[in-house]
Amino acid sequence: MQNPSDILATAFRRANKSLEQPIIADTQIRKAVQYISTNLRNRAGVRLLMSCLLAKLHKPKVDVRKPYTQIKGPDSFSGRSYDEKYITNFINTHNLPCNNTTAFLTPALRNRNVTLTRDINLVGRPQTLYTAVLDLLDYVHGHRVSADDLLAETIRCLIIERNQRDERMKSLIASLEMSTDDQPLSSENIINLIYQHKSLKGTSRLPVLMVAAAYKAAQQKLGERVLTLASHNAADVQTGTLGDVEVTLIDDARVVTSYEMKDRRVTRDDIKRALQKLDIKQVFVDNYIFITTDTIDEDVQEYARSLYVETGGIEFVILDCMSFLRHYLHFFHRLRSNFLEEYQSLILAEPNSSVSQPLKEAFLSMRQALEAATTRDDLA
Repeated sequence: MQNPSDILATAFRRANKSLEQPIIADTQIRKAVQYISTNLRNRAGVRLLMSCLLAKLHKPKVDVRKPYTQIKGPDSFSGRSYDEKYITNFINTHNLPCNNTTAFLTPALRNRNVTLTRDINLVGRPQTLYTAVLDLLDYVHGHRVSADDLLAETIRCLIIERNQRDERMKSLIASLEMSTDDQPLSSENIINLIYQHKSLKGTSRLPVLMVAAAYKAAQQKLGERVLTLASHNAADVQTGTLGDVEVTLIDDARVVTSYEMKDRRVTRDDIKRALQKLDIKQVFVDNYIFITTDTIDEDVQEYARSLYVETGGIEFVILDCMSFLRHYLHFFHRLRSNFLEEYQSLILAEPNSSVSQPLKEAFLSMRQALEAATTRDDLA
């Protein structure tokens, strides 16, 4: 019996040799594979498909449509195990455009114990994606297409998407480097750039990166540094962190300031939970700062202020996201370009599951356009 990792390696080599020529001749199947592999709205479908195909190739007697051991019987298997043990490492090794987490914890697939036949409604979005996956699994079960051909074709589409993505990024970065003038962007231009980018969909991670970049750019001036950022989807209780961004003194590991980002209004309950975290960890910080992209409730702000004496000297405060940035950039005006470079680096380094590829490309395009417009204004 061939090892699952070896199966994936073989499929990758085969796919990589056939980038110019589809492995599957059937047009309908090929289009379905491409749709699933390149769908930006939902990346769980391609991981579901690859996990099931890998299980089928590893153990030919299993039913490719039964990725749940709760189904019972010798032909069922744990799709989640194949996904987490093998697919995760495979996509990370080859930097393939997939989610970093298993597909089997998404709402459409968790807590299931039924055979994934074509008439099953997985209640996922877009529905057409899950319909396409179920169709392909049925085709494998009915011997319309082989599991090895389908896996290799899926990987082929992912490689092509990865290569195209990388080429777009290289082109955008190269164009940006060429358009950057000696005159740096003003603080207000940078604020406007980040505000417009933040206005796009799926940008809840950006305030975290904004605060982290602010400290990274001013690290030597402040004598403070940012600890490694936790995963976007991980809860503080899982990561052991106090907040989204933790700041320490450069020569001391003790957290002196903790930031917690909210893409909504901060409530009293948010502050109470922060107090509980501090109490459980028996940690004393100088500042516990909430950054919100919503309005600030004055009653909640007053409650935060009142905790200074009660906690023995911990400052709780709620700050508006863009106001924080505006004050920072004007206070550290000469570091504004450093901040922008740090912020861009953090955005590009984030996994696509927290900052999507379109968002990364949008930032680079928006910055390039702003740099070009600023240069034209200077020339005029």
